[in-house]
Amino acid sequence: MNNIIECRSLCFSYIEGDNQTSILSNLMLDVKSGESIAILGPSGCGKSTLLNLIAGLDTPSSGDVLINNSDITKLNEQDRTELRANTFGFVYQFHHLLNDFSSVYNVAMPLLIKGVDKERAIAQSEKLLTKVGLENRLSHKPSELSGGERQRVAIARAMVVEPDCLLADEPTGNLDSKNAKDVLELILELNENDTSSLVIVTHDQDIANKMNRTLTLSNQQLI
Repeated sequence: MNNIIECRSLCFSYIEGDNQTSILSNLMLDVKSGESIAILGPSGCGKSTLLNLIAGLDTPSSGDVLINNSDITKLNEQDRTELRANTFGFVYQFHHLLNDFSSVYNVAMPLLIKGVDKERAIAQSEKLLTKVGLENRLSHKPSELSGGERQRVAIARAMVVEPDCLLADEPTGNLDSKNAKDVLELILELNENDTSSLVIVTHDQDIANKMNRTLTLSNQQLI
């Protein structure tokens, strides 16, 4: 099975004033196509930074990040943006939906940005929103949805482009226990059905137990 993500000797640090703070050091990670991985660790240990490095949103201090065998650190901004858009779907703790747009347009937006014609983009969005149980919320704006519903829209938006890998950063951290359980089950169901990889950052051991593999970020490395 091919690796969709490879991190090699990944280091990341930042300078604040006269001080340099190291977040990640010589980190190694392989993610195979179709597998699900949980990354555990306390707040502030660098889990979100790692996701940003994988997606090319941040630049490592040193080391390599290979996405489908392309070193994302060696690409220019345009190629990096294109690779990110064609490879990843993103789900965050906070939904980051566009408040002025309906559910169906929020989900359709990644397709429209990629140049998919409007009719097809809307049809695909409606299909996916129905799949996540929101067929009666297509025209509702985020302010008219519950927290759990907003996160379902965010998941549909992440999956509508049929990504090779879903990157999820504490996707249930802002939900009550019932909605958290429902959202996690939905992510796992969509991930399994679409055979995409899943990398989920969490501090919840119960979530980690549902993944194929669990890694812990400790002392700037994955163990």
